[in-house]
Amino acid sequence: MRWFWIDRFTELVSGETATAIKTISLSEEHLHDHFSGIPTMPNSLILEGMAQTAGMLVSQFNAFKERVILAKVPRLVFHCRGVPGDTLTYRAKLEAIEETGARAITTSHIGERIQAEAEILFAHIDRETAHRPLFEGEDFGDLLKSLRIFEVGRNPDGSQLNCPEHLLSKT
Repeated sequence: MRWFWIDRFTELVSGETATAIKTISLSEEHLHDHFSGIPTMPNSLILEGMAQTAGMLVSQFNAFKERVILAKVPRLVFHCRGVPGDTLTYRAKLEAIEETGARAITTSHIGERIQAEAEILFAHIDRETAHRPLFEGEDFGDLLKSLRIFEVGRNPDGSQLNCPEHLLSKT
């Protein structure tokens, strides 16, 4: 089973920035196990949501053909808790992208208030160890569509992003 800590994308500019949201619901079981009696979104899952937002931005840059993994978090600061009813807005800015990986600056906001900020490093897995994809192509394409990446995604010139051919569903 795969876990996704974003609900949908609201913006993506290829090679530049991405914005996604996650609404915290009281019905999420993991909220009740973190601090007894105080339903709170675990900071590790908020970091994962920021990393998923930035990771999709990194992956999209190469048409989702590279296997991208979180490599390191050199800097991470939390300013307040995320609780049921909050909508977290994750923002990612791609600072550098190279053949071996990428670096992104990410933030989480609750309304206008900054909730967390991080620097995240990603690695591209080399082709020798990437003998199988993390997701099946068509299934991954369907996931990207459900996250609305291609509805809101744009190229730097303003033109709309299209789903790469290798991710299109055959149905």
